[in-house]
Amino acid sequence: MIKKLPYIEIEQPIGNFYLTKLRADILSNIVNVIPRSKDNDKAIQREESKKRIQEIAEYCSDPDATFPTPIIISIYDSTKIIKKEHFFEINSDDNEKIGEVIDGQHRLRGIQKSEYATEFELPVVLMFNLTEEEKAYVFSIINSKQTKVSSSLIYDLFSLSQHRSPTKTAHEIARALNRNPKSPFYKRLKMLGKKIEGEDKATLSQGTFVKYLVELISKHPDRDYRLSKTNQDLSADDSLPFRNYFIQDRDDVILKILTNLFMALKDVFPRHWENPNDNILWKTTGYIAIIKSFPKLYDLGRQKNDLSYEFFINVFDAFNKTLYTEKLTLTSEDFPSNAQQQSRLSEILLDSIEKYNS
Repeated sequence: MIKKLPYIEIEQPIGNFYLTKLRADILSNIVNVIPRSKDNDKAIQREESKKRIQEIAEYCSDPDATFPTPIIISIYDSTKIIKKEHFFEINSDDNEKIGEVIDGQHRLRGIQKSEYATEFELPVVLMFNLTEEEKAYVFSIINSKQTKVSSSLIYDLFSLSQHRSPTKTAHEIARALNRNPKSPFYKRLKMLGKKIEGEDKATLSQGTFVKYLVELISKHPDRDYRLSKTNQDLSADDSLPFRNYFIQDRDDVILKILTNLFMALKDVFPRHWENPNDNILWKTTGYIAIIKSFPKLYDLGRQKNDLSYEFFINVFDAFNKTLYTEKLTLTSEDFPSNAQQQSRLSEILLDSIEKYNS
């Protein structure tokens, strides 16, 4: 057990608390994490997310990994701690827990699960004499008052990275398509998630565009980013249409194929393109449906050694015929905005190719 722990005392309306630091492996051994399901009367922690813990464990291998937000600990009243002028003197036994985690359980569990727990010093806030009500209050305020950062902003910030990543590539492609006057997406993307005044035809957010494009490049984009930082080779995956182009630094090819794809969509459905607010084809539902269809479209094009604009014209001509014969309109009336309808629209597109181009 640590015998001396230096601290900085901080005064706030709720009372005084103390900022210190502890190595992650040491901290894990001296605190409890108790989910509410195990103690409805006292525990305030949510159920652990195994997925989140695994993501954090993998992130720890990033050479630039950082956890600057403090782990908040409520110290047990029974813990033997003497407050000195600049440090706490702890007299607990080696296996004794000194407190419970109020906030930061997934960070702590994830680092503990990784191979790097001894490499991370974590900022830790120690709070004393908290009632169960005060613990719950601190937890709820921390986790309810946070403003979620726009995914478009997060993706946009990847442009600042000096290393390649699937997300950065997808962002750069989104930006190129949005800036090029000859692009089908010219001024059609809400960069940073917001429309710009005077650009009324921007109907798709940058975040949505990037998120689903990344799925054609990588199944583990964060892992690829970490590997690129240490110049490690990326594994191929033939199930992802753009994977090999990304590995070979051929982002220009990805951009060209996407331009062919959506330029053909624009020219087969000119009325929808001119009036994007009146249909779902140039909104989230249409975009996701086309991206979902793309792996099979890509395979078909590769078989014919043709991913040209003309190839995609034939694809969308067949799609248009199906919509006409089945009396379907590309509106929210026939295709409400949800995942089920995105998949349905994708299936109609793929079935139409088989029907008219077999």
